[in-house]
Parts: sequence; structure tokens; C-alpha cells
Amino acid sequence: MGYLLHGFLSPLSNRRSDEYGGSLANRMRFALEVFAAVRAAWPAHKPLGIRLPCSDWAEGGWEIEQTLALAKGLKRLGCDFIDCTSGGLAKKQVVPLAPGYHAPFSERIRRETGIPTIAGGLITESRHAESILAGGKADMIALARGLLWNPRWGWHAARELGAALRLPLQYLRAPPAPVS
Repeated sequence: MGYLLHGFLSPLSNRRSDEYGGSLANRMRFALEVFAAVRAAWPAHKPLGIRLPCSDWAEGGWEIEQTLALAKGLKRLGCDFIDCTSGGLAKKQVVPLAPGYHAPFSERIRRETGIPTIAGGLITESRHAESILAGGKADMIALARGLLWNPRWGWHAARELGAALRLPLQYLRAPPAPVS
């Protein structure tokens, strides 16, 4: 990951001794200040969210409990959603890569803060994405790899899940099987 805000949040990377380092409150300060500034500049009627690390996957690093504390502060500032992600700072991180590995973070943040969440992490199958949503583990799904591999992922997922598709006529000649 290596995002700027994560660099301040994680005790693995933040070695500062000023008001932006040390304690959890200090390490969260920059992220909260940045969000407050963006919220002040962004139209109030438009949603504004943030992508947050939920774990460094390394001993002594940023973890979900710290993410929950930050999420509660962000909620007070008007955060509309949180995109749950993780890792990237530590060479010795051990990431349990499996489809949907960010969904437990998303579920917990959603449940404990009431903020809508986005789950990602190797979600490539439509039924898996639907089960995360239906199970209340997230409000939205991030599909980076799935969409990189198949830009028409949404159409294929809708078809697989039995939704009626309304496609432009020129696209109706393209699928290998008839579209209903």
C-alpha cells in the first residue's frame, strides 16, 4: 500500500516524536485533519469516504481496533463510507490471501460504527460478491482484479445472478450465448 495517511497511522512507519507521532491519537491526527479539510471543501450533498488500512499484518503494526477508533473519529467528521484495505508497509507481513480477505474488516467496521463499507480483496466471483452483500458484511464490493480481467464483469454477474439485462443492441450480438 504505502499510502501517505497509512504512513502516519502505522506505528511501524511513524517514528515521529511530535504531535503527529507516538500515541494513537497523535498518529490519527493527520488523517482526521486531511479528512476534515476535504469534507469542508467537498459539497455537503455529495458522499465522501476514505480508504483505510485495517491491518499491517505484522507484529506491532496497525490493526483493526485502531481502525475502529479512527472510523469513529471520521464518522464525527461526516465520513459517508470506508473502503477497507490492508498492509503494504512491512517486509515481514504475513497476509492471509484468500478471496474476500478484507470482508471481516468491512463487516466489523460496519457493525461497530454504522458507517457503510466497501469490501475487497481478491473478490472475483459474482456469487461470492453477492454473498458478502447479502450477509451484511459490506455495502459495496471493490472489484479491481475482476474488472481488470473482465471489463464486462457487471454484465456477466447480473446474467449469472438472474437479473434482467438491458444492453445496447450492438452488444446483444457479442455474447457466446443468447442474453435474455
